[in-house]
Amino acid sequence: MPQADHLVFMVHGIGPVCDLRFRSIVECVDDFRAVSLKLLQSHYKKSVDEGKVRRVEFLPVHWHSSLHGDATGVDRHIKKITLPSIGRLRHFTNETLLDILFYNSPTYCQTIVDKVSLEVNRLYQLFMNRNPDYKGGVSVVGHSLGSLILFDILSNQTDITSTPPAMVSAITREEPVVEKQNQFPETRESGEVGLEQEDLCSLQEALESLSLAEYTSVLEKEKMDMESLLMCTIDDLKEMGIPLGPRKKIAKYVAELSARQAEKKAVPDRRNPDPTKPAEAQPYDTSDGSEPPKRKLPVGASVSSVHVDYEHFDVGTGQVSVRYNTLDFEPMNFFALGSPIGMFLTVRGINRIEEGYRLPTCGGFFNIYHPLDPVAYRLEPMILPDLDLKPVLVPHHKGRKRLHLELKESLSRMGSDIKQGFMSSLRLAWQTLNDFARAHTSSSQLQAELEKVADQIKEEEDKQQVEAEKLESSESWREEELSVKIGALNAGRRIDYVLQEKPIESFNEYLFALQSHLCYWESEDTALLILKEIYRSLNVFPDLTLH
Repeated sequence: MPQADHLVFMVHGIGPVCDLRFRSIVECVDDFRAVSLKLLQSHYKKSVDEGKVRRVEFLPVHWHSSLHGDATGVDRHIKKITLPSIGRLRHFTNETLLDILFYNSPTYCQTIVDKVSLEVNRLYQLFMNRNPDYKGGVSVVGHSLGSLILFDILSNQTDITSTPPAMVSAITREEPVVEKQNQFPETRESGEVGLEQEDLCSLQEALESLSLAEYTSVLEKEKMDMESLLMCTIDDLKEMGIPLGPRKKIAKYVAELSARQAEKKAVPDRRNPDPTKPAEAQPYDTSDGSEPPKRKLPVGASVSSVHVDYEHFDVGTGQVSVRYNTLDFEPMNFFALGSPIGMFLTVRGINRIEEGYRLPTCGGFFNIYHPLDPVAYRLEPMILPDLDLKPVLVPHHKGRKRLHLELKESLSRMGSDIKQGFMSSLRLAWQTLNDFARAHTSSSQLQAELEKVADQIKEEEDKQQVEAEKLESSESWREEELSVKIGALNAGRRIDYVLQEKPIESFNEYLFALQSHLCYWESEDTALLILKEIYRSLNVFPDLTLH
């Protein structure tokens, strides 16, 4: 096989199988890889012949086995309490739908997050060991629940080069939630350390806790201790020769220390001293001119990453506490297929995504879904709720739209033209009849009635003219919609992309609902969109422009 241009990790959703043929994630990714190779030969043939395009490597990430079987023993316990009736349906429920409950469980959510992140890191290191000359980028793809897992992981990564804006405001509260920025402290005033002296461990102990003891000599050579480490910039660590992975671990460690210290200083003890009396809100002393502390959420504002205090935390109550691992790479793009991210964010008490928010370490985000997918939800309305935007229609891989969609629009345009022509003919006929009636009668009442009917016909004709103009301008309006800036989550570009349903699917939406949720693994349109975005970053474009 030729050297890969790009590496893509694909994370599956609920259940051990990924499509209606009961195939595993490995088999489905094999098909997706084969589809992408065919599309490269058909749409990038010139670039392939010139050696600009070789291939994209897709690797499956399997996490279902970490919960089921002998991994946790939960299947044995579930089987004991499962009713004997409708056995196949109950087995399907235990194998698939329970994964959603597992992800919201304080016992198993951490297992899922650890499995996905550690498996991705393991595969990445294995790929780099086998391809030491690889210089390409990395992207991630998540299907269904897998997209939500990736979103939570990426939302809780640490950006060690800049501070990403806050993501979400919980607008159900009078006071917006302010996120805590997990940033690496680049500069501090002289004399400020950020942590109390008794909270600082030795440099060697800190590095040993991060499994980075081999870098102790590097830092000690520069006369570094914990206080000076907190005042370092990321460029300083880079100049010392510390690789990206260890730099990110050190940054996360320092950010967590700073966060704990800030909580100690900022949050007053509001526990009720007398358990026999109901708890009352304790006012914060602002006599010194200071502002009352605001409750803060970590980057990404996913309340699942917050230790919930049920005494005074009133947004997202019931979410679990999760520790997120650091990925060993910074993905270029995140493709969510049939994703319920929007629904889960709303259920967590999040109603709005700030326009300035972006994933800390990932620049691109594409929410791709089939229009009949019962699990998929949009994200753009959460960023710009006042702007009624249709999702971007993904072009058919053979060009333009599917035939039945083109025919539907043509029939609509034809019907509008027929209506408009009929109203014009009716108006001319009525005007002739009106002139004849006026010439043979002197009744003012009859003339008034004739004029009233003529005005109604004229009004209906104008209405048909407006509809025809609106239909003609629909294409140009779509082009304007594509140019709308949708926040920073996808670098200002559009986020929601909808696939075109097949002709047979338009006859009965409910019949093809389940199939539409599992269609992405064999979808040429989905694979082509992913390839176009990957090679777009390399300034390589398809041979023919698809409309």
